[in-house]
Amino acid sequence: MNETRSGVDLVDSETVVGIASAALMAALTGVLAYLALPYPWSPAPITLQILGVFLVGLFLGAKWGGVSMVLYLVAGALGAPVFAHGQAGVGHLFGSSAGYLFSFPIAVVVIGLVAYGDTGIGDPSSVDLPRLIGGLVAGAAIIYALGIVGLMVVLELSLVEAVIGGAVVFFPGEAGKMAAAIAIAQSGHVVDWPPQGVGQ
Repeated sequence: MNETRSGVDLVDSETVVGIASAALMAALTGVLAYLALPYPWSPAPITLQILGVFLVGLFLGAKWGGVSMVLYLVAGALGAPVFAHGQAGVGHLFGSSAGYLFSFPIAVVVIGLVAYGDTGIGDPSSVDLPRLIGGLVAGAAIIYALGIVGLMVVLELSLVEAVIGGAVVFFPGEAGKMAAAIAIAQSGHVVDWPPQGVGQ
């Protein structure tokens, strides 16, 4: 009886801490989305939103990172001003940025799986640099692949136009975001990570 009760308590603790962490990182992604500027060479803006996606994948892993990004999309669709430029509304999930937005949960799951090899939360400061880079590159590839598809469908751009305007022009900035995400993940400034009660 005690073992059953202990198991239930452990699951409840993991769920509570996991959801709280997911909500916090979804909010961080929303804050970073405010830092956006129009980009004359692309229909999509320059934003730090994807830096948030990178950090979610590295700090929450596949399972809770995926939950975080789903919460982010749901919050934005319901009216929370968490999309680029502080915008909100379900219409953004069907606009020119739809491909990018829907890619976030998938990208985070892939980042977590590549970095940690499983679905749980890990300690990014203990992961080898090649795995961190590999996870972020894979996540970015998913984001831009789906972003390109979205631009082609919504704006009816050709493949070349979508690739150049929706991905290539952003590559230098994405390299900087990856470097920033890795520096933060390996800085050692995050105390007691992963959160107590959330294991792999």
